Amino acid sequence: MNILKGIQSRLPNGSSTPPNGASEDKAPEGSDPDDTSVLDEKEGSIVMSLISQLRIGMDLSKIAFPTFVLEPRSMLERVTDFMTHTEILFGLENEQDKAVRFEKVLQYYMLGWHVRPKGVKKPYNPTMGEIFRCSYKYSNGTEGFYVAEQVSHHPPVSAYFFLSPANKILIAGELRPKSRFLGNSVQTIMDGENRITLLGTDDGEYVISLPNMFARGILFGKLVFELGDTIEAKCEKTGMSGTVEFKTKGFFSGTYNVVKGEIKQGNSSIGEISGKWSHHLEYKDVKTGKVRVWFDDATTPSESLARPLCPPEEEQDPYESRRLWSGVTKGIKAGDQAVAQEAKTIVEDNGRKYAKQMEEGGKKHNPRFFEFKGGRWVAKFQVPPNLDDAAQKVQEWMWAKVPPPPAAALST
Repeated sequence: MNILKGIQSRLPNGSSTPPNGASEDKAPEGSDPDDTSVLDEKEGSIVMSLISQLRIGMDLSKIAFPTFVLEPRSMLERVTDFMTHTEILFGLENEQDKAVRFEKVLQYYMLGWHVRPKGVKKPYNPTMGEIFRCSYKYSNGTEGFYVAEQVSHHPPVSAYFFLSPANKILIAGELRPKSRFLGNSVQTIMDGENRITLLGTDDGEYVISLPNMFARGILFGKLVFELGDTIEAKCEKTGMSGTVEFKTKGFFSGTYNVVKGEIKQGNSSIGEISGKWSHHLEYKDVKTGKVRVWFDDATTPSESLARPLCPPEEEQDPYESRRLWSGVTKGIKAGDQAVAQEAKTIVEDNGRKYAKQMEEGGKKHNPRFFEFKGGRWVAKFQVPPNLDDAAQKVQEWMWAKVPPPPAAALST
């Protein structure tokens, strides 16, 4: 099949017939409208040009995606979706049952996936030295603090750190995405992990992996976003573990966004997870048969979720995500793809200039907030033993004024 001819079926005026007689103006059966996209003729032409560069199995890290497929925020900010439900973890230091603590941690993690942009969108690829900083204010009057940084460009690595001292919660981790072209799909392998620590317990770290992401319908049909594969959650000190399978829809059967999982205490299964990560999740206690609703989008209004609070862009440092990408974001929100593309090119070119300068000078980028230790990226911040001092100290660390890295200087 000619790859350019195949993509014609995705355009409003295309003449090719999609497989299965699929309708041109409807989302795939069983999919969520929030997870689908339809391209107009101009956008389709741009995608055709992009697709012509691709080969099966090709690494997409060096492909510049058009701005209309971009979500108007950086990957560093997108990670904050997982901080919208941290209140689930509040008070767990007082919970005596380790199984309940594990269930709540996994519930918190799973609820981070339903907070997503509409359609099939990818966030900006952060440039070297880029950072994102924010705070949260919770309904109980407490606060949380988050910082993320692009610590490596090739391969791309985003490291993040969250602390809510009053609620005794520490969350850290890193993302190492690797995208591949699969023909009619793009797969993003999400290497990395989330590490949750309940500071008021001696549980140690709860470590949770990430599912892979898929953009289906690159050549024919409608674009659809899916999560796939199995994630693992472990807490070694308590002997608790869990798995959740994100099921992808079969070609002829099945539906979208379904998950199925279990929680184990040692080798014994104690709970079952089921539902759709996008709309409704339940947990069943195997011993009692009791079912608890983890999440239901009909009863969880989006306005009730905790959102990141950032200073105005003009008060941010030049290499903070919202300020760095502001030209692209304004262009996307205004529907002016030419302006967005021009601004995107400037940011990316400056990143390449910085990388070239470092390489020619035989130097390595020195991240501001994170360092590589023991095979993982960790924050350059020690949580003080007295958590009463932690809120002030973490803010002093996060917001200290320092000179911008060369990459940011190039973009100003």
